[in-house]
Amino acid sequence: MADNKIFWSSQPILPIGNPATGQAKRDERSDSGFADILARQETKVKFSKHANERLRDRQIDLTGQQLAKLDDTVERMAEKGARESLIYMNDMAFVVSVKNRTVITAMDGTSAKENIFTNIDSAAIL
Repeated sequence: MADNKIFWSSQPILPIGNPATGQAKRDERSDSGFADILARQETKVKFSKHANERLRDRQIDLTGQQLAKLDDTVERMAEKGARESLIYMNDMAFVVSVKNRTVITAMDGTSAKENIFTNIDSAAIL
């Protein structure tokens, strides 16, 4: 005949952290919270479809260092309250929506010459 008894583990269930203070122990693997991770992702500059087409058509290749510099510049401009900006870097020009962290268009030095940029409120020359 089968035994129908239920056996429970003898190990007690304890809260994580210090029960005396009531503070939960943070998981060591997640030193930064979700908000920090989200903020880091939001600061990465994106490229619009139009900007990607211009980069491809004008054969502009950005290095990781240039992307980091562009991202840093957009971050600094956001801190100063810029909205739509022109960033001129290494003989390349980028029109950027600072609020959206998005490059709207990109051009090389040749294409930027004799060009008029409108609807921008700030510029950075790197």
